Amino acid sequence: MTRDVAVVHPETPLLEAVRLMAGRHISGMPVLDDTRAIVGMLSEGDLVRWHEGYTDRQARWLDMLAEGTELAAAFLVGIRDQHRKVGSVMAPGAITVTEEAPARVVAHLMHEKNIKRVPVVRNGKLVGIIARSDLIRALAQKLEEKPGTVETASKTLNEALRRRREETARR
Repeated sequence: MTRDVAVVHPETPLLEAVRLMAGRHISGMPVLDDTRAIVGMLSEGDLVRWHEGYTDRQARWLDMLAEGTELAAAFLVGIRDQHRKVGSVMAPGAITVTEEAPARVVAHLMHEKNIKRVPVVRNGKLVGIIARSDLIRALAQKLEEKPGTVETASKTLNEALRRRREETARR
């Protein structure tokens, strides 16, 4: 689990969100509201689909403009600006787990829901995120352990994940 989670707000400009993702080398992140509750997820997939266009309501306004109806310039700027915010692109809602969720449950959720990351919450607030890469690292660590040696400190993938999380927190 990663505790230093990159997050954005629905009103964050897309350019800022894209720069954050590129700078942190991540493919997605939670979107939090003013109370820091998770309201959605922003992923590379959402950004790839961004070109799909305006909402039906925005399209009607643009049709009115095309038909010769004069719309205020500030109104048109507002439409364009709204379209360039995280909230217009993000996937609403998020599947979350608590810190106590076993790794097998997280892996099952990722597979079943075809998602690449799962926010971890405590009392409804974000405390971390588990990406598929976290599960793979924990699995690699588990597979490297030799049975019957004194060094074998974990017996399950869950324990390997927990140990990896503790090692990361100490850094």
